[in-house]
Amino acid sequence: MTRGLPCAGRWLPGEPRCYANRMLLRLFIATLAMLLPAVAAAQIYKWVDEDGVVHYSDQPMEGAETIDLPEANSMAPASVRRAAPAGGGTQDDGSDDGRPFSYQSLSIGTPAPEQTLWNIQGTLNVTLNLQPGLRPGDRVRIYFDGEPQLVDAVQFELGEVWRGEHNLQAEVLDQTGKLMIRSEPVRFYVQQTSVLNN
Repeated sequence: MTRGLPCAGRWLPGEPRCYANRMLLRLFIATLAMLLPAVAAAQIYKWVDEDGVVHYSDQPMEGAETIDLPEANSMAPASVRRAAPAGGGTQDDGSDDGRPFSYQSLSIGTPAPEQTLWNIQGTLNVTLNLQPGLRPGDRVRIYFDGEPQLVDAVQFELGEVWRGEHNLQAEVLDQTGKLMIRSEPVRFYVQQTSVLNN
């Protein structure tokens, strides 16, 4: 085969600069990899002849290198494989083994237990650690100093948080309002720098 020919409609494996040739080569290798389970014991060999043309074969040739193809993947049925939502949780209500869905852990990451926060201007940033992530439709109920508030995320702000000792606890409720998991309560403190006027 002559090198340097345009690659339109022709497969010239020896032309590395030709995009179409590279794509055809990848397609060939991918097809070969899919057919590999049928001939699991076979080896694939690659060599380049004197014209620069790349060859593949299941027969060894002098100077050929062995190609290691990836193992065949087994795909789960579409009914089992589900994309995870942005929160990191599973989208279905049950696990693959038929058990109902449940959250594994819930804790308050920010503020930390016994932490003292200075000059927060009445706004508290809260971060919850929830595994797996919050499912669509589930809600978080926060108890700030015993008062409940509903939020739709695991990161949010609370207002009217002033100087003193405070307590925070979190729960996750499903779409029907059923309690799914509850965190341990966290005690924290808010302090304000005092400015003395002379």
